[in-house]
Amino acid sequence: MNRFSEIKALVDELEVDMEKFYSKNNKTAGTRARKTLQDLKKLSQEVRIDIQDKKKED
Repeated sequence: MNRFSEIKALVDELEVDMEKFYSKNNKTAGTRARKTLQDLKKLSQEVRIDIQDKKKED
């Protein structure tokens, strides 16, 4: 469940940067949002692999 907390934290960060990018046209926030999305993608893939491995154990 620790990884779920990490995903939630990334989504919270993303929400702030997306708001800044789209409503205030802050280009730096767009860069941070893209980085956060990439981190979210990487973490999601790790969780998917972990889930698949646990399913194979059973």
